[in-house]
Formats: sequence, C-alpha cells, structure tokens
Amino acid sequence: MRGKHVILSLVCLVLGFILAFSFSLANTEQRELGNRTNGQWKQEETLRDQILEYQQKNNNLQEKLYEKQEKVGNMEKEFSKEKQIYFNLAEDAEKYRMYLGKTKVKGPGVTVTLSDAKYDPEEENANNYIVHEHHVFKVINELYIAGASVVAINGQRLKHDSYILCNGPVIQIDGIEYPAPFKITAIGDPEVLSSAMNITGGVKDQLVNENIIFEMKKENSVILEPTIGES
Repeated sequence: MRGKHVILSLVCLVLGFILAFSFSLANTEQRELGNRTNGQWKQEETLRDQILEYQQKNNNLQEKLYEKQEKVGNMEKEFSKEKQIYFNLAEDAEKYRMYLGKTKVKGPGVTVTLSDAKYDPEEENANNYIVHEHHVFKVINELYIAGASVVAINGQRLKHDSYILCNGPVIQIDGIEYPAPFKITAIGDPEVLSSAMNITGGVKDQLVNENIIFEMKKENSVILEPTIGES
C-alpha cells in the first residue's frame, strides 16, 4: 500500500508542476500581449493592410497578363493564317509563271518523238506518210489529260495562248517553223504519262495506223527553259 501511495504522490507532483508551468507560460504571453503599445498594434495593422493591397494588385496584374497572353495567342493565330495565305499566293504565282512559260521547270517526265514514215514511191499522196499538226495535237492533248504540267515541242515551251499550224512538211509553233521529227517533251509522272499513251486503241495505236513513227522514252529529269519574248 505504501508503494501505491508513493506513486500517487509522484503523479500528483508531476501534474502540479505541469499545471504551474502552463499557468506561468499563459501569464507570460498575456503580459507580452498587454505590454504591446497602441503604436505596435497600428504598425501591424498597417503592414497587414499593405500585404492585402499588394496581393490585390498582384491579382489584378495577373488578370491583365492573362488578357495580354490571350491577345498574343490570337495574334499568333492570325499571323499563322496570313503566313499560309501568303504562301498560297506565292505558290499560285509560281504556277501562273509556269503556265505562262516565264520560269524554268525541272522534273521527271517523258519524251515522245513523231517522225515521218519512209518514202513510199507507190504512195501517190505524200500527206499519208508525214506528220501533221493533228498528230501533234493528239499527243499533246493526251499528255495534258494524263497530268502533264508543262509541254514543249522541239524545246519550245507551249504557253496558254500557243498555236500550232501545219505548213507543208513543217509545223509552225507560235510562228516558228520546225521540220520533222517532232520531239514532244512533257513533265509529269512518267509511269502515268507513258501508260496513257500506250492504252490499247489510244493515241499511239492511232498514229502508228496512220504511218507515223512513234517513239517514247521515260525521263528521270527534264529541264525546260522559259519562253523568250512577249506572252
């Protein structure tokens, strides 16, 4: 029993000490708070007000920053659209220059050569074994239909307003005369162009049936110079 009384006494002593220390600490804090002057309180309030004011200004500046960033984003989108528009315009201009024959063109393609048939003394009409403008037209039209972007005859580029006339054994292209053979060069997909010309019953068969010597060659690289003079 004495042992229990001793332990109980020690517990009470410790609790008493803790309570006394807590009371003393509370009194100390209360005294420190009571010792603050009105000036200190006002200074703290002023600092808190300034902090709140700066926080509000910071929030306002962030909102303005977000607005500016949104405007910049919209401007970048507009510039991107304008850049694409200018790119398309430049691309179109290049196509028109090519169409007018004002720029050099290089690319794969085919070369079709039309030659007169060998002279046949038994043939009364010489027109039956020479190349005429309608033979050339057939080849040119088929090449354009098959996707040729540029066509030239004997090195002379065809323009949007080019004309071809037959004048006896020669052909006039925009007023310039060329004798046979006629070398027709086209830029485009060689496989597609050659397939179009070799269709059974197509242009090649028609020309061969009309005694025209037809030769075709696929080209990896064709260079056509721009036209000289007025369009």
